[in-house]
Amino acid sequence: MAFIRKKQQEQQLQLYSKERFSLLLLNLEEYYFEQHRANHILHKGSHHERKIRGSLKICSKSAIFEPDAISQPIIKIPLRDCIKIGKHGENGANRHFTKAKSGSISLIFSQVYFIKEHNVVAPYKIERGKMEYVFELDVPGKVEDVVETLLQLHRASCLDKLGDQTAMITAILQSRLARTSFDKNRFQNISEKLHMECKAEMVTPLVTNPGHVCITDTNLYFQPLNGYPKPVVQITLQDVRRIYKRRHGLLPLGLEVFCTEDDLCSDIYLKFYEPQDRDDLYFYIATYLEHHVAEHTAESYMLQWQRGHLSNYQYLLHLNNLADRSCNDLSQYPVFPWIIHDYSSSELDLSNPGTFRDLSKPVGALNKERLERLLTRYQEMPEPKFMYGSHYSSPGYVLFYLVRIAPEYMLCLQNGRFDNADRMFNSIAETWKNCLDGATDFKELIPEFYGDDVSFLVNSLKLDLGKRQGGQMVDDVELPPWASSPEDFLQKSKDALESNYVSEHLHEWIDLIFGYKQKGSGAVGAHNVFHPLTYEGGVDLNSIQDPDEKVAMLTQILEFGQTPKQLFVTPHPRRITPKFKSLSQTSSYNASMADSPGEESFEDLTEESKTLAWNNITKLQLHEHYKIHKEAVTGITVSRNGSSVFTTSQDSTLKMFSKESKMLQRSISFSNMALSSCLLLPGDATVITSSWDNNVYFYSIAFGRRQDTLMGHDDAVSKICWHDNRLYSASWDSTVKVWSGVPAEMPGTKRHHFDLLAELEHDVSVDTISLNPASTLLVSGTKEGTVNIWDLTTATLMHQIPCHSGIVCDTAFSPDSRHVLSTGADGCLNVIDVQTGMLISSMTSDEPQRCFVWDGNSVLSGSQSGELLVWDLLGAKISERIQGHTGAVTCIWMNEQCSSIITGGEDRQIIFWKLQY
Repeated sequence: MAFIRKKQQEQQLQLYSKERFSLLLLNLEEYYFEQHRANHILHKGSHHERKIRGSLKICSKSAIFEPDAISQPIIKIPLRDCIKIGKHGENGANRHFTKAKSGSISLIFSQVYFIKEHNVVAPYKIERGKMEYVFELDVPGKVEDVVETLLQLHRASCLDKLGDQTAMITAILQSRLARTSFDKNRFQNISEKLHMECKAEMVTPLVTNPGHVCITDTNLYFQPLNGYPKPVVQITLQDVRRIYKRRHGLLPLGLEVFCTEDDLCSDIYLKFYEPQDRDDLYFYIATYLEHHVAEHTAESYMLQWQRGHLSNYQYLLHLNNLADRSCNDLSQYPVFPWIIHDYSSSELDLSNPGTFRDLSKPVGALNKERLERLLTRYQEMPEPKFMYGSHYSSPGYVLFYLVRIAPEYMLCLQNGRFDNADRMFNSIAETWKNCLDGATDFKELIPEFYGDDVSFLVNSLKLDLGKRQGGQMVDDVELPPWASSPEDFLQKSKDALESNYVSEHLHEWIDLIFGYKQKGSGAVGAHNVFHPLTYEGGVDLNSIQDPDEKVAMLTQILEFGQTPKQLFVTPHPRRITPKFKSLSQTSSYNASMADSPGEESFEDLTEESKTLAWNNITKLQLHEHYKIHKEAVTGITVSRNGSSVFTTSQDSTLKMFSKESKMLQRSISFSNMALSSCLLLPGDATVITSSWDNNVYFYSIAFGRRQDTLMGHDDAVSKICWHDNRLYSASWDSTVKVWSGVPAEMPGTKRHHFDLLAELEHDVSVDTISLNPASTLLVSGTKEGTVNIWDLTTATLMHQIPCHSGIVCDTAFSPDSRHVLSTGADGCLNVIDVQTGMLISSMTSDEPQRCFVWDGNSVLSGSQSGELLVWDLLGAKISERIQGHTGAVTCIWMNEQCSSIITGGEDRQIIFWKLQY
């Protein structure tokens, strides 16, 4: 998983440098400046004098000596504990701290740490009392400079105020960076063109490493000031797949670069000193990527997840990434939910809802009694109020879980100590119980609990993590009875995360962590209010003038943990799980036949045909074309056997075209006004057309005459739909009307009888409507760009979404009724979640898309220029452009099996298309 892979990367880099030294040996917010090959002289000048070979590291708050022999401990001397720094043997009576002119360096101090003796990771050993260490540099000429540097850093360490210490060390660092620049000899190719160079720091968990960033036309480089862990980190721009701007230390200074699609662990995380440098580098890489990689938003990932193209695990990884969570920043480490509630049974029953945690509540609200105590305190608290005094994710919690795989990180965070043995991550059940009952424990989980690497559960490093009160040593994590091994525990945890129950409820947890219940009244109502400093924008560091206060505030926030960036401000849609997919999946015709014996195989064949057709939709080829109208074609409908094609046009005629004989068989005119759409009633006996003369006309095919006229509107009728003896008519008079149509007993002999059942009022002209397959929902699009979703069972408006800047050209539900797609004169394709009304995806083209058909994942649209465009909604890209009409494509028809496609255009033609399998 993320953290484990990061550790493996660092271990590989350490193999490169053959060092035991690590930046984790430094204090938090400390820098490593330089190193010098040296001998540590023991018992200088005596008969027992001996030398220990190694490297002396000069850091901003300490001097660290790493012996070559791993049997010897690494020595860390805090500069603030130094009594005297100078040349060994020089008389310092008159000057307490002196500059060395020659010889070895002497450090006299009151405290020293011994680390990794025999290369064993263990709590640091501390020795106190006045002592002197002497270091003999290989290059004597460097002694004076090194002593000067140590004296300067010692002065900074001894300043009374933490803010002053930080300011002085920062000034020293910036001075060093200003005196150096990126070494152009490190370019991979001599022909590379330099585009930008600036100062930055490479960020890894708990540490940052200053240096120089350089970007060329082909590569991104980082050169550490200290050359550690290797001289240059290089990333080929061609390999980059994703980049994200990050908050680092609450400031907009971070940039994270990924060369993979789905991995949470990045290839480099950079922190800049100036937001403009960060933004300039981001812009350059983003511009490069525009031509190579599709950009993904929270909404595009949501659509993929809803439709089952992303697992719950993958979706949570992407949301964490988009919300500034990074495995390089332990104060913003990815957060995953506790899923399972049952850690005591011998068998894990994933079909029982009682097995699972209530995902609609934060951890702090899962225990009713504890919540009541917290609410009482909350109500008595002065502003700013908060319910929980600790967060659900913090560096301490992350390392609590990962101490067995990342012990050095824990030692770094806790000043060389492990936590008390009884407070360690000893047992899954114990940890869950404490999260339910503990007065201050509200932590969630981390991605590793749903990964493949069990090492964080097993003490494979044989660490001495202490002895518990009962006398037992802290070793492997105790697993619940239903897990036979660590591998079994992770597999069952993954199964639980991907279970139907979690798929149906995960959106509730997303609302709490990334969504509308994260802040404001939604958070209060959900008992999800944390300390105001944990939220993005909770404090403006730049407005704090006092350096001490600023450092203290930043330290407090980073240690406490941070709430993710808010990604959604409306309720998150639920996932489409298999039991929902079966609903409204087929057409009204198939739905009515579903109960008939022997029809199942027919439906299966239809679904196979649809899948095959949409998989090959980019191979669509123009088969035949006929010019049968005098003006733009406005509607197409086809008889069930496919032999007769009916079309309407702005030339006011309804035409009947024989596909077999390729001849025009009939031309009918009802008035001198344009016809706007047409459809065939079940049984193929009657064609209905809508007209700009405010009427709807019924034409009997068998009798060859107008059978009926419905005068139902005060302005042009723009679109009609029919289902189950109900007619739905949209009009420029700002209404959609629902009519009950009782069919004639003998077609052509009696007139229809119509009753107005409902009138759906709009503010402006309605240009298009569409029904969901079950005809329980209707979507309408207006001339001002609003999409409206109506519940037909109650004739009420569910959602009104202003998502186009101009006329809505076409709308349609997905086959499962979960989404609505709309196209507009503004060139946008918008996907809307039906349940929540949320606009979850928006793609743009450079021209209006006048009409379309879609299967929920892919779209075939007719454009203003006459091309057919194939859109991959999940990949957020146009897959294919197919030449067709010489004017705008105005209407499109596809049969139920999706194997036959006909389009009509402003060029007065109808085109028959053929799929190539």
